[in-house]
Amino acid sequence: MNFTFYGHACFSVRTEGKTLLFDPFITPNEQAAHVNVDQIVADYVLISHGHEDHVADARLIANKNDATVVSNFEIVSWFTSRGIKNGHPMNHGGSWKFGFGTVKYVNAVHSSVLPDGTYGGNPGGFIVTSGGKTFYYAGDTALHMDMKLIGEYEKLDFAVLPIGDNFTMGVDDAVRAAEFIRCDKIIGVHYDTFGFIKIDHEEAKRKFAEKGKELILMKIGQTISL
Repeated sequence: MNFTFYGHACFSVRTEGKTLLFDPFITPNEQAAHVNVDQIVADYVLISHGHEDHVADARLIANKNDATVVSNFEIVSWFTSRGIKNGHPMNHGGSWKFGFGTVKYVNAVHSSVLPDGTYGGNPGGFIVTSGGKTFYYAGDTALHMDMKLIGEYEKLDFAVLPIGDNFTMGVDDAVRAAEFIRCDKIIGVHYDTFGFIKIDHEEAKRKFAEKGKELILMKIGQTISL
């Protein structure tokens, strides 16, 4: 799998010949000004919840690539009513086999409203299994006990967790989340974009390392192989 970070909580995963783009928030993000949205390729756009900082570029990218938007029923319905051609609605606990592998929509503890004030359904995260690997994207969430279930029934190769605090888990709770899900390789997201979520990078890495975990903090535009 190739993992590319586009800033905030936006990233893509290239697997089994398909590109999955998560929570596209690029053009409003000053830190991602060097990223050309028109050059982003996506076969699927997966959206964890309805907040502007997770959906801002979803319609543009989905329409340009004829991509399928995958999210909860309310968010997919909202996008299809606004011209998205391909949508796949899900809800908590449900899974679906796509061409690249399986996606399961799981719980998150957060809020969700779409940019025009429309109810965005309940927020969630995704467990993706593809090409012999499985990863978990938590979306925006607080630490919650359901994460222990993921650790019991999934063997995760890596997980993508928010670490910025204030609006989501902070570093300390994300370390505990990594323990709950029994995952040693964590990619941090949802930090540094706004003043409320600035973090100390070295301190964050140290706290994970003290628990035998690796925290990966990527540069915007960087791609790594997982």
